[in-house]
Amino acid sequence: MNSEIISVERMRKSDAYTIENFVPSKELMYRAAKGIYDSYNEWPDKKIAIVVGGGNNGGDGYALAGILKENGLDPVVIKVSDKMSDDGKYYCDIALERGVQIVSYMEDTDLGKYDIIVDCILGTGFVGEVRGTAAEAIDSINSSGAYVISVDINSGMNGDTGEASKAVRSDLTVSIGYIKTGLVTESAGRYIGKLVNVDIGIVLV
Repeated sequence: MNSEIISVERMRKSDAYTIENFVPSKELMYRAAKGIYDSYNEWPDKKIAIVVGGGNNGGDGYALAGILKENGLDPVVIKVSDKMSDDGKYYCDIALERGVQIVSYMEDTDLGKYDIIVDCILGTGFVGEVRGTAAEAIDSINSSGAYVISVDINSGMNGDTGEASKAVRSDLTVSIGYIKTGLVTESAGRYIGKLVNVDIGIVLV
């Protein structure tokens, strides 16, 4: 695990610097998704839902869906937004080509039927109060009884403070690149079961 704990802003700048000088953004997204896949070893024989938002956190979810499908698993991607980042669209198309089922949250609100739910709704850049479909999805995840894996940060949580008016409660949170300061606060501890970090080759600035 990268031992350094950094702010959301430093992570954003380091991510941009790495993409500009060393590693294409699509490759970083693939590495993140592969890191999530490798961080948990009980995927087989489980019903898996990946709940995605419209940003790059959602993109990680689409990329993960493709990897799961490639490994003989059958995840369902549930969208809380029709928006996608460019890289998210790239991995969404790959997931579709591999036969991944992608539905909107309004078509599949019964998250209690899944064994594993991967939370890719909101990333570290989120601040404020969660509203709308994202808020409904967070409530559904928290009441599902599933094993919950949050990607990079628990959706709804402030990446610098760990505070939240509403956030996903995870069994496992897989931080990407470096652990953000908010993830190790007392506030975050109320939402996070286990915390691991995946090194994807981000160069710090």
